[in-house]
Amino acid sequence: MKKSIETTIEELVSKITDANGFELVDVEYVKEAGEYYLRVYIDKEGGISLNECEVVSRALSEILDEKDPIKENYFLEVSSPGLDRPLKKEKDFIRYQGREVEIKLYKPMNGTKQLEGELVGLTEDKNIKVIIDNEEVEFNKKDVALIRLAIKF
Repeated sequence: MKKSIETTIEELVSKITDANGFELVDVEYVKEAGEYYLRVYIDKEGGISLNECEVVSRALSEILDEKDPIKENYFLEVSSPGLDRPLKKEKDFIRYQGREVEIKLYKPMNGTKQLEGELVGLTEDKNIKVIIDNEEVEFNKKDVALIRLAIKF
């Protein structure tokens, strides 16, 4: 059910983002502390502004009120994915090749669940390839809880 809601919302919001020249980064429908949240992450070259998030939020709210695809009460949040954006789609792995990433695994590898390295990209099998300590390492996507851009200060 969760996936079908996210897919439905993705289809609805992509028309809005495409019309405004924005990129739809991700859609999440989650339950936290007893409340449902519909989170839409958008971006564009040079970053997204609060006003641009508001444009998408208002337009999406109207469509959601009309189509009513979600039966539960929920909070709608439209925002930027942030500097430490998670990498989820194939285009993310292409766009951010050569950048430093943080990887969180479900199960420890060499005694740790958290690793950092340089993103090489995806293999033909859609595994994630990263250079860690000058060595290429491949991760199956199902073993990776989270991969996101690392922020260095």
